[in-house]
Amino acid sequence: MKKLSLVLFSIISFQGFSQTSNQLREELQQIIASKNATAGISIKSIEDKDTLSINGNLKAPMMSVFKFHIALTVLNKVDEGKLSLQQEIFIKKKDLHEDTWSPMMKDFPNGNMNLTLDKLLRYTVSHSDNNGCDILIDLVGGTKEVQKFINKQGIKDFVIKVNEQQMRSWKNLYVNTTTPLATTELLEKFYKGQVLKENTTKYLYQIMVETSRGLTWMKAGLPENTELAHRTGISGTNDANLRVAMNDVGIVKLPNGKHFILSVYLKEITEKQEDTEKIIADIAKAAWAYFVKKN
Repeated sequence: MKKLSLVLFSIISFQGFSQTSNQLREELQQIIASKNATAGISIKSIEDKDTLSINGNLKAPMMSVFKFHIALTVLNKVDEGKLSLQQEIFIKKKDLHEDTWSPMMKDFPNGNMNLTLDKLLRYTVSHSDNNGCDILIDLVGGTKEVQKFINKQGIKDFVIKVNEQQMRSWKNLYVNTTTPLATTELLEKFYKGQVLKENTTKYLYQIMVETSRGLTWMKAGLPENTELAHRTGISGTNDANLRVAMNDVGIVKLPNGKHFILSVYLKEITEKQEDTEKIIADIAKAAWAYFVKKN
């Protein structure tokens, strides 16, 4: 049974968008309506303040998108002088779990070495390293500290209670959640320098631009060499071929120098992975085309 129906479209809001956005609405409806997934989308033009959301209040499992929130919390402590990007963190061998995604572990299989906080953040944000993620969570004092800091930014629709290793349990994949609208709000505040200081804002933006996903997901729908600062997140599948979530959120730079935020969350997916990736790419492609034409 298709999880998305026309009922969903009654939730669509277009605040600030002109009537010419009807075409974008129709394109997005066509992209998601027949898919075996529940979709939540939020789009906002930063400079022009155009906004669009489809199921924007969807309570969505974040998966590795939460590494953005963790990085914000870490860098806030850098801003406060409690941490330094050049300080060295001792990585114990026991911290490098082999049964998870970890480029850091592949580079340093024996552990018991020092890495700068800068290097640890790059592994975690740019390369989605799960071991690095959990080390950073411990460094800031646990998930409660991340929760507190993100809530302090005025973001209420956000829950973080488990780390990457704990998410090896299927039921825990549903614990860490946010919404497309909350994500877009946080990304906008981050971009405008309302969360971190100028230097740490630029630093995190750049390592998000370096996020290594090749030409897949959102990036696959954008012209080559488009500047995209984003963070992805994906779960595995169970024996019934159910994928809990596949997400991509980020800030896209347009040819005229303006930017739009795109937050895409897909949950309860039974599509093939390549077909799910195409959903996100097609959404990005449609949003790009709309803003390029509009400007």
